[in-house]
Amino acid sequence: MSGGEGSSFDDGNCDDQLRRRNGIGIFKTVEREPSNGAGNSLVKTITKQNDLGISFTIKEIRGPVELKFVNAFRQVLIKENLLPALHDDNLKLLRFLKARKFDIEKAKCMWTTMLQWRRDFGTDTIIKDFDFHERDKVLQNYPQGYHGTDKEGRPVYIERLGLMNVEKLLEVTTLDRYVKYHVQEFEKSIAFRFPACSVAAKRHIDRSVTILDVEGVSLRNFSKPVREVILRLQKIDNDFYPETLGEMFVINAGPGFRLIWNILKPFLDPETTSKIHVLGNNYKGKLLEIIDECELPDFLGGSCTCENDGGCLMSDKGPWRKLKISLMNCGREAECLDNTAECLDNKVATLDPARLSVGGNQEKMVRCCETYAAETGFECEEGTSSNVSSYICHCPVCEEVSCT
Repeated sequence: MSGGEGSSFDDGNCDDQLRRRNGIGIFKTVEREPSNGAGNSLVKTITKQNDLGISFTIKEIRGPVELKFVNAFRQVLIKENLLPALHDDNLKLLRFLKARKFDIEKAKCMWTTMLQWRRDFGTDTIIKDFDFHERDKVLQNYPQGYHGTDKEGRPVYIERLGLMNVEKLLEVTTLDRYVKYHVQEFEKSIAFRFPACSVAAKRHIDRSVTILDVEGVSLRNFSKPVREVILRLQKIDNDFYPETLGEMFVINAGPGFRLIWNILKPFLDPETTSKIHVLGNNYKGKLLEIIDECELPDFLGGSCTCENDGGCLMSDKGPWRKLKISLMNCGREAECLDNTAECLDNKVATLDPARLSVGGNQEKMVRCCETYAAETGFECEEGTSSNVSSYICHCPVCEEVSCT
């Protein structure tokens, strides 16, 4: 489907279209390793293992030149004791290299600053340690959240900046706590949204799509606290989570916001601004080019309402939802909730984050995974039931994408 203005398909065909694109269904896609001698990039089908020890197969595309830089960068970091096991990941190293145009010395400086910030901010344990108990009240006064994926399998994040009520927002939280919440959500994306999307798309996903609705935003309501928090978050995102923005669509941009945009633009990284599309109120066709209608909330021109979850921005809808495998890191350990009885749409047993330690209750976790596998057609090679890492998953997806 082209995704142009007025393009749509009925809800009954939505699952079929998503499954064909993601390889879901009876006929499963078989990945083949091409000859390494052809082309400028190395395409590999690999088995990745997350922090829970659960392995999954995805496709990665890397250029041999990039791999050479990554290996050189890793050796520099190891030599200077700057590569904690928690952050030893090829694709993470590559993101920092790309952010500094493959200048290893500059990338090392950026990496070092990131590690220090994480220590000072408590980022490595923020998912577990920080309780943003005021979340629901914050979302009432500043609607935002993750909702579904685009056609490439990237998670979609939506903010309705024009509906922000600054006075009421500051009654229920502080700017510092809101910044912590933002970082916590980013860590959740890296910990389990991106991995879940990678499994669903059967290729590496480490970027998101952002939709920023600025209807009603003008200089008059663009107050100092708003400017402060936007610039703080932008700096955190650019400096410590580089190369994680796929695209941003700023919609309903009137003359007032365009004036603000001209003020903010010089403070943003040029690479970032090149990914930002500022649109007026005729944005639906553009969004439907990259996001299926059933994945797009109705208030943005799609057909999804998430009425059973309190609305789209409260639902956290996505591949990470049905199989809630948390990669909450404390060192290299993870915990997840023993909540196997909870089922979504009476079909899929979920595994939620919190209480099941990898070291102590592996059998229970394996039973959860077995239940999920049986009910979703998830094909795994089983080793010993006491070793979660023996589950090498060959299915195209880790979750059946469904549209509400």
